Amino acid sequence: MLLRRLVALYVGLWLYGLSMAVMLRAALGLDPWDVFHQGVADHVPLSFGTIVAITGAAVLLAWIPLRQMPGLGTISNVVVIGVSVDVGLRVLPQLDGLWLRGGAMGAAVVLNAIATVLYIGAGMGPGPRDGLMTGLVRRTGRPVWIVRTSLEVTVLAIGWILGGSVGIGTLVYAFGIGPLIHLLIPFADRFLPGFREVPAQAADHGPAAAPLPVTTP
Repeated sequence: MLLRRLVALYVGLWLYGLSMAVMLRAALGLDPWDVFHQGVADHVPLSFGTIVAITGAAVLLAWIPLRQMPGLGTISNVVVIGVSVDVGLRVLPQLDGLWLRGGAMGAAVVLNAIATVLYIGAGMGPGPRDGLMTGLVRRTGRPVWIVRTSLEVTVLAIGWILGGSVGIGTLVYAFGIGPLIHLLIPFADRFLPGFREVPAQAADHGPAAAPLPVTTP
């Protein structure tokens, strides 16, 4: 069972980074945190994946006053996704034509949902941004959707000001990722028994209103 969870964790994290690279190549808009990552990357001589990793590490510092404890999945999230997205950007070509880019965007959202189900289903700790949200929910007593929306609107606005890409892909991701993940949960439950019992929260990088399983160590 542990081996299966480890496989789910690392395959999920790698596919998550790859889905981010595909969405970047589609160039039709990104999810809120990636809008922020792209905006920062446009102003510093660092790769997109490096910015993702640095941001994740910085968010982890905010866990200290919230008294959150990272798990293996938390640390792995910072490292693996950053590496994966940079590898994906090196391998994937630039896309031309609206239909091709639209298809890539749709594929990226589906791949992101599969990846999210795998790494969260492994139950080995939330991603840095997940933990920030759940910690704030616990300390403030505010509803999940208010805390998550506030965080994502903030990073989206900062990223947009810095030049990050906001577009139709941002909306497709926001409204599509939650339903897709819920459709995939029965399959995850077969691969990882007990998946449905993981407490309902919201996944890292996911939309503000989508309740998804996550484990807080």
